[in-house]
Amino acid sequence: MDENFQEELFTGIIKFTPPLYKQRYQFIKDLVGKYKPKKVADLGCADCTLLWMLKFCSCIEVLAGLDICASVMKEKMHRLSPLPGDYLQPAERSLTVTLHHGSVAHKDPCMLGFDLVTCIELIEHLEQSELKKFPDVVFGFMSPSIVVISTPNSEFNPLLPGVTLFRHPDHKFEWNRAQFQSWALEAARHYDYSVEFTGVGHPPTGMENVGFCTQIGVFVRKYPQASESAQSEKPTKAAYKTVFSGSQFQFLLQHETLPSTLFSAQIIKQSLLHRLMSEHEEYNDDPTERKSRFQPSMNCFSEDLGKLVVEKSMEPFVNGNVVYVPLKTIFSFPKVNRLCGTFENLSKLIAGKVTLSSDGSAVMFNIEHENEEN
Repeated sequence: MDENFQEELFTGIIKFTPPLYKQRYQFIKDLVGKYKPKKVADLGCADCTLLWMLKFCSCIEVLAGLDICASVMKEKMHRLSPLPGDYLQPAERSLTVTLHHGSVAHKDPCMLGFDLVTCIELIEHLEQSELKKFPDVVFGFMSPSIVVISTPNSEFNPLLPGVTLFRHPDHKFEWNRAQFQSWALEAARHYDYSVEFTGVGHPPTGMENVGFCTQIGVFVRKYPQASESAQSEKPTKAAYKTVFSGSQFQFLLQHETLPSTLFSAQIIKQSLLHRLMSEHEEYNDDPTERKSRFQPSMNCFSEDLGKLVVEKSMEPFVNGNVVYVPLKTIFSFPKVNRLCGTFENLSKLIAGKVTLSSDGSAVMFNIEHENEEN
């Protein structure tokens, strides 16, 4: 849950460098760097700050956020869209980000299959009935390889100015270290996880006995996920409402694929025309006859482009005043290949945006003006 503002007020005398909330997020980033999870879910994602930080981790392919407050997510979710620099230099990986509105006390199949689940400053916001269901949802149902749970350490509270009962008005409880560890060890035992305890926010010198300001439990599943028969028993009915869903890769594809395709096709076309004109100049120096003798040629690539051709169907050709550049040849260009991933993606992304041959296999260029100029 988002309580960064309150933390800044309460820690005005005790200075955390960097700020406590950044230390929590950095802890997660370090964990991601260590375990390299591909799919990460943040429960209680609030303003999506952690998700925004994690989207720059190259190992992650899927990010999901869940929060009970849809308005906060909607206000900040634009940060999860690609940055201008992403368009200039697209990443080679695919990244899909999804935000869901719902309660961590409910089970939804969209949260299955994650490697890492984070619950940063979440459990203290849960009602007793929700807290009771929480372990079964996260450890039993979602059953990720790793779960990270952080929560305030109430033993640190006397050092925080302005704190009388709880650090945040929405907190339903705040545990000391013994209470948190008792709860965590029981959950770990019941669902076959191991758990290690740590934290962020060191106490002042001489007061180390109070422990970290934020206590953290890192749970690691002991055994592989449940068998297929057990998985089949999991509910399939959706309990969450999706408020944001987007593939960073698809955003970049839409922006990058068309210009990259046209640029590559233009290079191929110009190489073809240059080769054809050179051949005809060598055969006949009379410029008045060049246009009439401008015939199709299968030997049309420069040496560099020729290395891309692996079959005759990939060679461009001229028919009358039209140059045909096969999509297979365009797809052979490294940047186009990297952007699209598959030939089928290329075909879909440029359909209706460029002039294609009747069978859709080649981009067509009318070269009437080029011929007249020559």
